[in-house]
Amino acid sequence: MNMIVEPAHTDPLVEGEGGASIPASVPILRLLLVDDHAILREGLRALLELEPDLQVVGEAASFEQALEQARSTQPDIVLTDIGLPGRSGLSLVSELRKLCPQARIILLTAHASEEYIRAGLDAHADGYVLKDSGHAELISAIHAVAAGRQFLCKAVASNVLATYLNRGEGGAPQNALQTVTARERQVLTRIASGQSNKAVARDLSLSVKTVEKHRANLMRKLSLHNAADITRFALNNHLIAREGAGLAAEGPPPAPGE
Repeated sequence: MNMIVEPAHTDPLVEGEGGASIPASVPILRLLLVDDHAILREGLRALLELEPDLQVVGEAASFEQALEQARSTQPDIVLTDIGLPGRSGLSLVSELRKLCPQARIILLTAHASEEYIRAGLDAHADGYVLKDSGHAELISAIHAVAAGRQFLCKAVASNVLATYLNRGEGGAPQNALQTVTARERQVLTRIASGQSNKAVARDLSLSVKTVEKHRANLMRKLSLHNAADITRFALNNHLIAREGAGLAAEGPPPAPGE
């Protein structure tokens, strides 16, 4: 014989998304989706709103749209890609902290490399989930950050753990700055000091196109997104004087033609 134990009290039921009934005491989490691919947002909305306690209250395709939507909807959870038109999703995290401090932020991205993961954690995102993660893992991420915990998807957690173990074995992870060439370092310090691409080209006797190539390479290697990021990186790594006057030592000059 089956025995059914009734709870001491029963919460009234309310109708959630899709007509599903959930206890009134279960909060509905309001979500903002930020991605520049409309088809991805549409699919994500359809998937998330199958959950009775999740409600998508806004969508945005760019950094600026995301701020507008966050201001008007005051979401509980923001799912954002890193690569956005305009400023990046990493910059969006810090802006959202000021605009709607109650919101929890999950980076939902295709970027699985260590440099992006580190940048995401440094930006104080609450979660980091890869776009090839499963449905259940994304839902777990949403509920985890809503409860005040941080969440890394399995693939990202494995990457972080491997880095930690490598440190313990004496194989410290490579300093990103070590991947920058002497010429790229010269370009970086001059941009950080406020020079334009044209001025850098003139100063180093290079073409503007070559300077642009070096700039793109170093920004990729260092996971930087704009001139402000370059300046911040240069200051933090003592590549330029803190007051912005003068250039730091740049090491031996590059070989001709670099």
